Amino acid sequence: MSTRRKINATAKLIGEWPLTPAATFGSSVRARGIFLEIRARLPTEFRKLLNIESRVLTLRLSEGAENDVQVVFGIVSKALQNIEDLPVIPREIEDILTISTAERHRWLKDGRLQSAGTKTVKLRGRARNITFHVFDPQHVEDVLDRDLVTVWREQDAATAAENRRRAAGKAAMKRAQRSGRGTAASAIPSGEGRLARGRHGSEAALLRSPLRAKLAAQHEPCDVIDRA
Repeated sequence: MSTRRKINATAKLIGEWPLTPAATFGSSVRARGIFLEIRARLPTEFRKLLNIESRVLTLRLSEGAENDVQVVFGIVSKALQNIEDLPVIPREIEDILTISTAERHRWLKDGRLQSAGTKTVKLRGRARNITFHVFDPQHVEDVLDRDLVTVWREQDAATAAENRRRAAGKAAMKRAQRSGRGTAASAIPSGEGRLARGRHGSEAALLRSPLRAKLAAQHEPCDVIDRA
């Protein structure tokens, strides 16, 4: 977990640049993102001189660093020009719109959130670069002004309810089909049962045939031959 660098209160305050609501959208995450972007544009040896205090960029110089004032001041002032147009990165848009990462991914995938391109950075401690989508501040402002997050969430809720209804209908249909096949299978004798009954019936018929012949012989009238 990274810790924020402490500000040296004894260092001389050289310059201040308040970040406007138009640039930050009222988001502290966005304000810090702008600070990190501006600081990254400074030469490495000057980056510790720039800080952010309550959404205000401050430039503080320690003793002996006065010669660097104009260099750092000029870089920061130039970098802050048109800062309102700085693309919004994922963690910033989530904070500005008060949305979850899952919502951002879903709305970006279906086109409701419009990507302004991608950005590739290398994070400290990671071997590989990461690439992510960024967003146009004007598009973010439009989403806020039209309260589209509320609209999109209502649409998602309606879609989820419809999907559940369809899934329940399909499940009920499958249960009915399985139940119908089971009833039909129990009503129709199996092949082995039919063979067994046929075999037993044939045996019974064979047994009855001699019996019938014997009974017929017993009741058959005898011819009396008169030899007299």
